[in-house]
Amino acid sequence: MLKMRKLTSFNFITLNGFFKDSNDDITWHKHGGEEAEFSAESLKSGNILLFGRATYQQMESFWPTQMAAENFPVVAEMMNKAEKIVFTKTLKKTGWNNTRILNENIVEEVKKLKQLPGKDLAILGSGSLITQFTDAGLIDEYQLMIDPVAIGSGTALFKNIKRDLNLKLTTTRIFKSGTILLYYQPV
Repeated sequence: MLKMRKLTSFNFITLNGFFKDSNDDITWHKHGGEEAEFSAESLKSGNILLFGRATYQQMESFWPTQMAAENFPVVAEMMNKAEKIVFTKTLKKTGWNNTRILNENIVEEVKKLKQLPGKDLAILGSGSLITQFTDAGLIDEYQLMIDPVAIGSGTALFKNIKRDLNLKLTTTRIFKSGTILLYYQPV
């Protein structure tokens, strides 16, 4: 019997549960050296990275740049090499290597992807995908990096989910910066 691909969601959030502020800004997230090492380790898994359009465009505008290569060389190299899927109805082409677009029935597409042999899948950011895939019961693990900051307003990570989400804490990691990483599985 083939092993089903695992779908993981990774996001950083504020203490009050926002993954972006009211201007869609994420500069409140302070990605230090220890967090960069964690990112590099995580990317070594070779997961296929899944993005919604907005997050994809943010990532595409940063990771292929010289600034990314200078500040986060290992992460930038792996982000640029990784296989990426962007779920969008508006983008017709991508400018970032190893990226393909899926634009129809994304829940059904991810169900199919999970059935195929191969690399696991990881959603980075992309709150709208998290909402849709949470409601469909497709996410196997939630990784939440909680920054020691609260902001006045923003978008809650689980904004507009249609069903309750009960989780079991499986692992934790505390970074020197005060950031805490929590791993949860649906129960």
